[in-house]
Amino acid sequence: MEYLALIHADEGAWERLSDEERDAAYEQYAEFAGAAEAAGVLVGGDELGPTSSATTVRIRDGRRLVTDGPYAEVKESLGGFFILNCSTYDDALDWAARIPAAGHGAVEVRPVHVDPEE
Repeated sequence: MEYLALIHADEGAWERLSDEERDAAYEQYAEFAGAAEAAGVLVGGDELGPTSSATTVRIRDGRRLVTDGPYAEVKESLGGFFILNCSTYDDALDWAARIPAAGHGAVEVRPVHVDPEE
């Protein structure tokens, strides 16, 4: 079963890191991704652009409304994701706990919906 691990963190804290600190953080993510790939768990994942690059689209009364920025103002914004293929929910939670952001932000885990008709 596939699980989506959504990485939430304080975007401002990331922006305040030095280049060396960011490089160290990227190395931690690379180590996690390498371990997950070696274990056959990693399906995919990526870092997202900053919330300042986000655009939100809604349809209201048949009209498209476009708003610059993310959907909501939050302290911890969505910064990236991994898709993990695990045999159990507990295994997905164990892998999510190894994602570096779990130590300073939050990692939300959700099962990827499977259509029973397919």
